[in-house]
Amino acid sequence: MKNRLKQLRAERAWSQGDLAAQLGISRQSVNAIETGKYDPSLPLAFRIADLFGARIEDIFLRDVQQQEA
Repeated sequence: MKNRLKQLRAERAWSQGDLAAQLGISRQSVNAIETGKYDPSLPLAFRIADLFGARIEDIFLRDVQQQEA
């Protein structure tokens, strides 16, 4: 799933490790989410949105082509 996580993290000058620590997940998980290799669970997506003060749909972008397949 495409997302703006890397951009939002960079705006705050947070490393992947910083974000991971705040979310209680591994740095590798942050990397996998940022690169679209892993889709976060709904509870994790809500934690991410809350941390950035944003809505889930403002961070995680629908891939319309993938949904139509």
